[in-house]
Amino acid sequence: MRQPDAPLVETPLGVLSGVVARPGVAAFLGIPYAAPPVGALRWRAPQPAAPWAGVRDAAAFGPDGPQLPNPRLRAGRQDEDCLYLNVWAPQGAAPGSCPVVVWVHGGGFAGGSGSDARSDGARVAAHGVVVVSFNYRSGLLGFLAHPALSRESPQGTSGNWGLLDQMAALRWVRAHIAAFGGDARRITAFGVSAGSASLSLMLASPLAGGLFEQAILQSPGAGRPLASLAQAEQAGRALGDDIEALRTLPAHELLQRTPLLAPKVRGLTTPRVLRPIRDGWLLPEDERPVFQSGRLHAMPLIVGSNADEGTQLTRPWPVDTLQAYEAQIEANFAGAQEQARALYPAATDAEARPAVAQMFADTQFNYGTRLLARSMAAREPRTWRYLFTRRAPGAEDGPHHGEEVGYVFGNLDQVPGADDQDRRLSDEMMQAWIGFAREGDPNAGRPGAEWPRYDPAADNHLEFGDRVAAGARWRTAQLDFLERYHGGLPARA
Repeated sequence: MRQPDAPLVETPLGVLSGVVARPGVAAFLGIPYAAPPVGALRWRAPQPAAPWAGVRDAAAFGPDGPQLPNPRLRAGRQDEDCLYLNVWAPQGAAPGSCPVVVWVHGGGFAGGSGSDARSDGARVAAHGVVVVSFNYRSGLLGFLAHPALSRESPQGTSGNWGLLDQMAALRWVRAHIAAFGGDARRITAFGVSAGSASLSLMLASPLAGGLFEQAILQSPGAGRPLASLAQAEQAGRALGDDIEALRTLPAHELLQRTPLLAPKVRGLTTPRVLRPIRDGWLLPEDERPVFQSGRLHAMPLIVGSNADEGTQLTRPWPVDTLQAYEAQIEANFAGAQEQARALYPAATDAEARPAVAQMFADTQFNYGTRLLARSMAAREPRTWRYLFTRRAPGAEDGPHHGEEVGYVFGNLDQVPGADDQDRRLSDEMMQAWIGFAREGDPNAGRPGAEWPRYDPAADNHLEFGDRVAAGARWRTAQLDFLERYHGGLPARA
């Protein structure tokens, strides 16, 4: 039931009743930005949300999309009807007066949600910023390509449904955010992992121009070869050829078929089919040639990664022997095995797993980070790179993939063992992100070490760790090797 003093906002679709998230900050949760993608709309491009009559209760998150359980998600239930967004806004802000940041969650294109406790936007909104998070379709519901689906499409494509959802959410923000106090001309899109990989793809897509003015990409899975539409369609046929029967299959049963398209151990330099693909329309090309030829959407950019991106994500992998290590070398570095062994050495079984974790980190995240920084800096000098190195107190390894998110949002209750040093670091990172959103410069209003712009020749970054200081040439030898390998050049210059 709506509280008598609940904050209200009138949008073009109708009136919303929210909640006070913290003093001075209103939250409006579970706002539909597209029609429910169910029934005949399963595996179709998102359709506009319908307006509502009266006052819509926006005090609770909309359902998370179907996925494996995740304790950080707060919606409390899952449903295929999941295309909802959330807004945290300074109370009393005049229409169009505040910069806007739009968070694109991670989750390996298999899960995640805008309800993730790490990315709660209340603390950032308290600094005069409008914060938006949203859900998008993932897994088989978000990225299934199939010949029958391509035949249905006016563009003759299929598979990138979740990416189309993200673009629909960004268009909704552009059209509606002024009602919450946001300036639709000052939108910063930011995300982590699959979320920042998606933003990287939008930077390369000819259909995604004008969705946002600047971007912050945290650990982007960028720059690797994309699966082609034909490859993804062929993989999708593993589910069967009767697409209408698949449309009527309950979502939880469909979720159980995920392993048919998503192997437990992913290829490190080869395409994946259950994620955005090169469909010939939304994504006509791989990112790498688009970026390196300077055809990306130029804009101010922050991009970075964490010091230990691979250890946690490869823990389930069976790579505890030299034999398993050699299998990874052979599968992922054809024609360049000796160079790979030299850069990721393992002489004993005990060294196999750490070496594979480093391969994973460099191929999945560190390479794309540097590629983006170099490519954007060539077009837009307002480019900054960071490296997050703060290891959780008492941890034996890390910082792992995604561990910076709680720092950026100021949500240190999501950082186990956080102490005063973590709070100071979180404050500095949050102020850098807010300064960038407000003025296009992470140094604006932020105390501490100056963050120099990225210079490709120096390959410089700002380290956020036990101290905040300048650094340079993070894993240069390994990333140079990957650049040559992806370019089809001899692995040794």
